[in-house]
Amino acid sequence: MSEQLKIIDRYLGRNTLQGFLLVLSMLVVIFSFLELLIQINDLGKGSYRLPDAFLFVALTIPKRVVDLMPVAALLGSIVSLGLLADHQELTAMQAAGMSVQRIAFSVLGTSIVLMLTAIILAEFVAPPLDQSARFMRSRAIYGKAVIMQKEGFWVRHGQAFVHVGRTFGGGGAADIEIYELDESGRLRRFVAAKQASIQDGQDWLLTDIQAKMFDGETVAVYPMDHYRLTSFLTPAQVSILELPPDSLSLSDLWGFIRSLNQRSENSKAYALAFWQKVCLPVTTGIMVLLSLTFIFGSTRIRNASQRIFIGMLVGVVFYLTNQIVGHVGLILDLPPLVTTLGPVSVILLVALRLLRKAF
Repeated sequence: MSEQLKIIDRYLGRNTLQGFLLVLSMLVVIFSFLELLIQINDLGKGSYRLPDAFLFVALTIPKRVVDLMPVAALLGSIVSLGLLADHQELTAMQAAGMSVQRIAFSVLGTSIVLMLTAIILAEFVAPPLDQSARFMRSRAIYGKAVIMQKEGFWVRHGQAFVHVGRTFGGGGAADIEIYELDESGRLRRFVAAKQASIQDGQDWLLTDIQAKMFDGETVAVYPMDHYRLTSFLTPAQVSILELPPDSLSLSDLWGFIRSLNQRSENSKAYALAFWQKVCLPVTTGIMVLLSLTFIFGSTRIRNASQRIFIGMLVGVVFYLTNQIVGHVGLILDLPPLVTTLGPVSVILLVALRLLRKAF
């Protein structure tokens, strides 16, 4: 009997994994096509052409896979278990002596594989490829005048080289350094600003400034109230150059958080991305658990199309809620760990409550 149950365990796991891969493939194709449409808007800028857009979409597929894993785990499990239920295979398994709990644990065992895959992709595969895609696009659009890095980007502006450490949504930036050269290529002035805001489209107003003037062997240090960098970069151009926190690995995010905290600067955007990546494997497992409520328990749904539709609705609502709560938390200055765990905890409690009667 135990050998038969092990065979059934493997059968359940294989079907669950196949359902997950099928749904994930479909979602990745759909979202990759949508990303391609977005990239088409940048065609013609600099040397950015259609092959570059296809390459960008291809390089960002691993990150797309990571982002879609929780929803794919939910829908894939619903599809695979639903087919088994419709064909009376789950009933046959129970008749063979397999309890509902054993079936559930077999399915959840597969989620461990998905969770480990999510960890590997999110830490080692997606970040370097996503960053490579963004670096490639910036080089194609701006050429050698721009160099992107993990910690901001460099831009040549006339006789000056400008380093922007960090950018924020809404047209703000921090940690700006300007190296002004004279006609012979020697450093004439250095300007460091802690904050900057984009005004009048392309003008940057720098504040909290310290400047140094170089005249031969003489260096003069003097404070400045503000400094205007005219005709520099628009918010749309900055969005192409910036490296968003969710494109970084956990180790890089942790380094950014520690560095910003040591300087008493706001690190919550990076902390939010960090905790979302940490919770991603757990979220994937919880979504597999939630899928069981569509097959077992007091709220099981017998109609296949209804199961898939409601599963899609739940997945979309969860994804949007997770994003909205995270960004609202940044605005309201809430702890990123709380805003990350909030939606996940709600899903877990709902799943456990719905499954209680089945177990």
